[in-house]
Amino acid sequence: MAAADDGTLVDAGAAVLYEARDGVAVLTFNRPQRLNSWGADTAAGLYAAIDRAEADPDVRAIVLTGTGRGFCAGASLGPTTSLEADGDSSQTDVAQLVGDRPAYFLTELRKPVIAAINGACVGIGLTHALMCDVRFAAAGAKFATAFTRRGLIAEHGITWILPRLAGLGAAMDLLLSGRTFLAEEARELGLVNHVVAPEQLVERAMAYATDIAANCSPASLAVIKAQAYRDALDDVAAVSARAETLMYESLQRPDLIEGITSFFEKRPPNFPPLRDFPPLTEKG
Repeated sequence: MAAADDGTLVDAGAAVLYEARDGVAVLTFNRPQRLNSWGADTAAGLYAAIDRAEADPDVRAIVLTGTGRGFCAGASLGPTTSLEADGDSSQTDVAQLVGDRPAYFLTELRKPVIAAINGACVGIGLTHALMCDVRFAAAGAKFATAFTRRGLIAEHGITWILPRLAGLGAAMDLLLSGRTFLAEEARELGLVNHVVAPEQLVERAMAYATDIAANCSPASLAVIKAQAYRDALDDVAAVSARAETLMYESLQRPDLIEGITSFFEKRPPNFPPLRDFPPLTEKG
């Protein structure tokens, strides 16, 4: 065990490390010997860490990254192999491997999730990265769907999120070819927001997340995130009507007064924490 900057204890051997500082929870995949490929230990560790961050009112944004040379290099079949990298899934219990939550659960969280993609991002790892709200990537990081090259299908909702981010044409190219592409092309396709030098990756992602934590209303973040993922699937009339209701609700919250007051007083806002706010999946 080691002490984090905020004095909490970090289990250095955990599959997913957890550290909270400056209003941001940093979640780190921690199986570098297998390029952080996805396994039952990773799934359980991520779910526990996400639940912890969601429940902590002091945490207002989440950063997800990896140790070593990989962000998440596909699904793991053992200590050093991965499904997308090595292919033999005959002895794999897929349900146990994936865990009890679909990758899209990241879109249903009330708090923004920022991916800091430090290296190989493949298969189910790519799906989880795309389900984050904002993505930073290290220059030269490798990406791939890889499914067609391993005799697999497009897994875990990637056919829902990939066309939304890159458009159908680019999504079909990446899904059908299974080819490897780099962070720079991912940026051109709209799959990542920022490409930065590897040594600056976590620092840049943390600066972005810390700014959100310090200056954005947690209630507003929760509502806008719900709107963004839900509204694209509805017609504009329904979206506008729902937004009118949500706007009225926002006018009743103390966040509005604090946001306006801090602006006129030229000081950082002091928004109330997100405590008993409704989950994103509830209709507003």
